[in-house]
Amino acid sequence: MFIHSTSALATSTVLPGFALAQSGPLRLEITEGVIEPLPFALPTFLAEGGTDDVAADVSRVIAADLRGTGLFRQIPPDAYISQVTNFSAPVAYPDWQAINAQALITGQVEQRADGQLVVRFRLFDVFSQAPLGEGLQFVGPADSWRRMAHTVADQVYSRITGEGGYFDTRVAFIAEEGPKNARLKRLAIMDYDGANVQYLTDSRAIVLAPRFSPQGDRILYTSYESGFPQVYIMDVATVQRRPLEAIPAETMTFSPRFSPSGQSVVFSLVDGSNTDIYSLDLATGTRTRLTQAPSIETAPSFSPDGTEITFESDRSGGQQIYIMSASGGEARRVSAGTGRYGTPVWSPRGDYIAFTKQENGRFHIGVMRTDGSEERLLTSSFLDEGPTWAPNGRVIMFTRETPGDDGAPAVYSVDISGRNLQRVATPGMASDPAWSPLQT
Repeated sequence: MFIHSTSALATSTVLPGFALAQSGPLRLEITEGVIEPLPFALPTFLAEGGTDDVAADVSRVIAADLRGTGLFRQIPPDAYISQVTNFSAPVAYPDWQAINAQALITGQVEQRADGQLVVRFRLFDVFSQAPLGEGLQFVGPADSWRRMAHTVADQVYSRITGEGGYFDTRVAFIAEEGPKNARLKRLAIMDYDGANVQYLTDSRAIVLAPRFSPQGDRILYTSYESGFPQVYIMDVATVQRRPLEAIPAETMTFSPRFSPSGQSVVFSLVDGSNTDIYSLDLATGTRTRLTQAPSIETAPSFSPDGTEITFESDRSGGQQIYIMSASGGEARRVSAGTGRYGTPVWSPRGDYIAFTKQENGRFHIGVMRTDGSEERLLTSSFLDEGPTWAPNGRVIMFTRETPGDDGAPAVYSVDISGRNLQRVATPGMASDPAWSPLQT
């Protein structure tokens, strides 16, 4: 039985009388080759208790999530032969087969007397004429309808691809405004698709490079509040913030990132003319220096198991990517191509490192295996930088900036095969995206 409980959503339940999960023939295998999007039908969810508008919105968000992956194609509703008028009625499979739907998603939205919203859904493998997994329902406050829609989409995505979803997530980013030579920057947060933007700081101090904690409850970022770049830590729920540690105002710290446990932080600190990577135990406040080289060491990122750290260094004469033990010590270089490499980020799956590469006047977002092999450039532009992974390790967001005096940054996403490049909708200029874990 699938159990899902979040702060915004009440415990979801398996609908009584529904079929048990099965391993049906409807499976979309994600490979690096060309993928023919899987056609699906999604009749507007049935509305109970005056929820017509909400039911339409929930259906719209689920469809947009699936289409946005590039792996699914929605069959236009005007092509539907059958109409779903009863959530529990048997499915007229021949009618859906006739329009070549391979997956059918049906659902219902109900407003209960206590004001809670109930969203139910079912997923069917049309050609095997069987449910694909159990029917589920989600219960929560009326204003959590978007999260419930994203959760349904995550369920559909996971059942068909066999991989974790990424729709019920948030993205921290830097919201920018003003001319390029006097840009104002605020820390902001939004749903992964650009909805529900909230500003977490004002624009009195420049802020950079936010990073979520593994639990999604805290954000690290760099602020020029003291006049020098220093790392701050913010509680997302209360928006309370503080410097990461008590250090002299003129000491520069930047490029922070949480450990997988969330109990320590790694970051760069400038000591005199030297920039090295340090770790800080959040419970004890103990700071440990991890690198000793007379070069610039920055942009650390933990492996998912917390045993190693990848980072960028110019110790070999140019920016390259290295890996060392999480406790410091000898490092091995993993990038081997031409050009300069920076901002390495370890995939949540542990299989790839995403990076920014500059070569021949162009910037790229790329991925490579953790031994440096199979380097693959996913994008190319005047300026692409700062990759961040979706929780399932299949999609990357990054910043793309246009050239010229009026150049403006925006947030884009691309999957790790280089397909499905698309801009993420934001209210204005945006940069430095940082993907949260799935919400719980």
